[in-house]
Amino acid sequence: FVYKHFSEYVKGSCKFEDLTVELCNGFRTYLLNTPMLRDPKRKLSKNSIAGYWSTFRGVLARAYKERYLSENINDYLEKVETEDTRREYLTAEELQKLAKTPCQDPVVKAASLFSCLTGLRRSDILQLTWEDFATYPDGGHCIRIKTEKTETEASIPISDQALKLCGEPSEGIVFKGLTRQLVNGRLKAWVKSAGIDKYITFHCFRDTYATLMIAGGADIYTVSKMLTHKNVSTTQIYADLVNEKK
Repeated sequence: FVYKHFSEYVKGSCKFEDLTVELCNGFRTYLLNTPMLRDPKRKLSKNSIAGYWSTFRGVLARAYKERYLSENINDYLEKVETEDTRREYLTAEELQKLAKTPCQDPVVKAASLFSCLTGLRRSDILQLTWEDFATYPDGGHCIRIKTEKTETEASIPISDQALKLCGEPSEGIVFKGLTRQLVNGRLKAWVKSAGIDKYITFHCFRDTYATLMIAGGADIYTVSKMLTHKNVSTTQIYADLVNEKK
């Protein structure tokens, strides 16, 4: 997304010698005022902008380190501050209710509950293949993946219950027919029919997994590894949610 936005900003053409403080600050202003690529009617969130800008500055730092740039432009750029957002998640009781409620598309239900039981992001579930599954020598199953968002290679143990949601083992994509559009179109109605009065997105299932794990007594370091976070401080958000609940 960062590449697409920058390409749009520079009209598809930019050389290293074109990168100036003025051009980069112009890109920052562009991000602060541009709509989402997938939904032009909505502006980018402040946290998305902060993430995109941070990634862009990371590219500038790499370019300077590898001598594509003669000066470190980052020294003259200000960061975009993130803002605290409320993280929504399901309680154990709500998760049970959702599991018992039929969904118009069974693949959406299976993938959603799978996320609640594994903490996997939607992007990784969409790409999950049967070739990613493995069995431990002493029994039990795991998934070996390279996450799309952080490009972290991880081996994630999964329960028999989570494996059952994947259906009969075969080849290729696990959740066949699952798309972002299908999830977005079915999720709201399914959650509502379960009697859950919360604004739940697919990412909330990852939050649900993390929060219930910590509330159940799992240590934060283990949860951090399961979520493939690069830094345990990122996982601290979920511990704070549990404390707030207490």
